[in-house]
Amino acid sequence: MIDKRLKELWPRLQGKKPHMPQFLKAVRLKSLRGIRNLRVEFDYPVCVIAGMNASGKSTVLLATACAYKVPGAGVRDYVPSTLFPNYAPKVGERSDGCPEISIEYEYSERDDAILMAWRRRKGRTRRFFGLKEARQRQPERAVYLRTLSNLSNPSEVRGVLSMSRLKVAPEEHPLTAAQIDFAQSMLPFRYREVVRLSKTGKGGKDLLFATHKDDTAYSELHMAAGERAILRLSGEIAQLQGALVLIDEIEAGLHPWAQQLLMLHLQQLALRNDLQVIVTSHSPVVLDAVPANARTFLERDEHGDVDVRRPPYQDIIQNAFYGRSVNVFNVLCEDEVGEGILRGVVDDLAPRMSIQHDQIRIGCDTSAQEFPAHAAAFKRFDLLDNFVFVLDGDQRDKDVENRLRERAGGWRGTVLFLPGDAAPEVWLWECLERNRSAYAEPLGTDPGNFGTLIERLNDTYSLASDTEAEIAKSKLGVLAGELSRSVPAVCRIVALQEVRREDSMLRPLVARLFDAIQKWRAA
Repeated sequence: MIDKRLKELWPRLQGKKPHMPQFLKAVRLKSLRGIRNLRVEFDYPVCVIAGMNASGKSTVLLATACAYKVPGAGVRDYVPSTLFPNYAPKVGERSDGCPEISIEYEYSERDDAILMAWRRRKGRTRRFFGLKEARQRQPERAVYLRTLSNLSNPSEVRGVLSMSRLKVAPEEHPLTAAQIDFAQSMLPFRYREVVRLSKTGKGGKDLLFATHKDDTAYSELHMAAGERAILRLSGEIAQLQGALVLIDEIEAGLHPWAQQLLMLHLQQLALRNDLQVIVTSHSPVVLDAVPANARTFLERDEHGDVDVRRPPYQDIIQNAFYGRSVNVFNVLCEDEVGEGILRGVVDDLAPRMSIQHDQIRIGCDTSAQEFPAHAAAFKRFDLLDNFVFVLDGDQRDKDVENRLRERAGGWRGTVLFLPGDAAPEVWLWECLERNRSAYAEPLGTDPGNFGTLIERLNDTYSLASDTEAEIAKSKLGVLAGELSRSVPAVCRIVALQEVRREDSMLRPLVARLFDAIQKWRAA
């Protein structure tokens, strides 16, 4: 039900983006916290920044917090000097260096494009990329910045405990019904009221106090981490309008189901209140709760440089990096045609090997040129033994396999090639032409009609000036449409039939994949 609601929400929220009064489109970091030059785009009103530890997620999030002039904030709030302080003592030899850093922003505001940058040389100053003085301005916007962590920091605990020593009763601010509903949808409690007790004046603190329907009452000092995090969020962002909301490690303390519900509520709030939300996360549940263009993956290469994976990791790679490849054998190919062929092969292997289909995960939509980089990343996180790489036949002589093995430190695992020396569509069309009568029934037609369709397509494309691969791709697409099937479905049927033919060019791939799966199962 939640998945369905999310997927219904995505196009509505994407469609609202151009009409939002303010939107932070991109941020670029230069020479900041070990990041040489990194540009991160925000394509969707609720974005998730993911990546391994020390990949720069929190740095990007804090940099976005300096994008706007925040109404009501102090002059030292939401500025790089506060969020990125330097250790520079008056005595002692050790201190942070002072490189010439910059944080650049691209905004849209009421159909107007704005550029601004923070630059630090001797001091931190704003720059406006040569705009005339009349247009030099930092946009104003409410900004909410929060990390969801346990109430365990000693100074924070001492600050909150100091409220019990007040000589004047703290002010009480009840949460609204909407704020309590936000929390109750994710928690197993039913609250009669939730109030925020606050101390006014310099260094003012506040404390949540909840009362259940059965009159049980307690402060947030006795709340579980997840309950406190959700109540804090509900009280602090449910009433925001047009704000930039930044949350670090949003999943901290939350059950996966609560994570998914929280992401649903955040997107509903973004739609209703014109919010732009950017969060960091290590959770695959949080990643799956937003569309692909809302996922930004940061990755440090072997030289320490940070790069962005856009388009983001495909599902098979995302699942591997986020802990969902345990007891799963992964097969990575180039495109949906290769995936269709491999699914046909697995349709034959699974019953013969007494293995469930969901134990073999097939992923695609990644170019062969990216395979070496994937292999290097898998090696770094000890995932290579769970993977087989399958390249198209036309990659045999392009050195991709050697570069893949080199980037993976001489890895001796399995790299396979689809049949033929050309694109797989060429081999598939040759199979369909050669065995027309054998394929008619599996494809849901009779031999006469199938043969006529093949001849018609051959005649139609006989004078085409495209490459052999492009012509075969076009023929396959039209054939699939005529048979009311998708191209991958046709590929899957062809592959399953070819596996059963003794003289098929597919048999060597089947044998090597069989051996690779057996080796994985034994390990």
